Amino acid sequence: MKYRLLGRTGVKVAELALGTANFGGRWGHGADAAESAAMFNAYAEAGGNFIDTADIYQFGQSEEFLATLLDGRREDFLLATKFTNGASPNANRLVTGNSRKAMVASVEASLRRLNTDRIDLYWVHHTDEVTPAEEIVRGLDDLARAGKILYAGLSNFPAWRVARAATLAELTGAVPVAAAQFEYSLVRREPEADELAACAALGIAAVTWSPLGGGMLTGKYRSGETGRAEALGGRVFQAENSARRSATLDAVLTVAQELGATPDQVAIAWAGRSGAIPLIGPRTLTQLSSNLGASALSLTSEHIARLDAASAPEAKAAAVAAAPRAADETARPLVPVA
Repeated sequence: MKYRLLGRTGVKVAELALGTANFGGRWGHGADAAESAAMFNAYAEAGGNFIDTADIYQFGQSEEFLATLLDGRREDFLLATKFTNGASPNANRLVTGNSRKAMVASVEASLRRLNTDRIDLYWVHHTDEVTPAEEIVRGLDDLARAGKILYAGLSNFPAWRVARAATLAELTGAVPVAAAQFEYSLVRREPEADELAACAALGIAAVTWSPLGGGMLTGKYRSGETGRAEALGGRVFQAENSARRSATLDAVLTVAQELGATPDQVAIAWAGRSGAIPLIGPRTLTQLSSNLGASALSLTSEHIARLDAASAPEAKAAAVAAAPRAADETARPLVPVA
């Protein structure tokens, strides 16, 4: 496992982060305590040290599982969790959203569930479209000054909101926005136009979720598996419902065959080629073991160019076709975050 600096901080994290949304069964779909422990231990043994969870994951059970798994080795990991949604199906309106009220209540509840004295990276899970950036930045800074959190991050925020919060934090001397988290994969390349560019320009770590396109890029749905297509109400699932997506999956399968790798490894390696930190979210030890193989996979420039071309959004593909001499630009990796 290789390591990268988390944005402009001095902390070194694994190039693959372990997402634990599947740790637990309160959503009706996930891994029990034994399977969760097996995945956690295998990730640690591979050199992984970046754990990502949220209060809403399995309605608090993910954090509870992690409390047990971290016992006796807390300092071996950078522990990240999130707030915004609350930890129960019908959370009170005063503990949801991004207000300072919700933030304080949520961090205290997460600290209890995680059985720890501080959270290393605290994410605002997504914008609530109401709370001003000034309130969010001040609230996170207060938590940092109180020793409740070490670093602050924004998850699923549009690039302009990330840039505004980062600027406010810089101008006021508040705890910086160390990282931004957002969906990014071969079937979700829109972040290249804004989020990835903003992170690179501002020195913010990009942590990207669903590198497998909700599992579509593994190719398993072509053989009749259901998985994310049915679980959790189909949320996060990306259907193979266009010619471009079919071409993308065909390219992934071909490259995997040429490299003697698995499709998930190719998709994850591609997602991390820019310096971003892909967030893997396995449900079984078998899935995790395969995902971890991405860290040892080297995609050539020719492989990247083929994957880029097959998955290029329609507007970008048209622009490249109209200007052939610029086509090589699509094969260049994005500016590394760190």
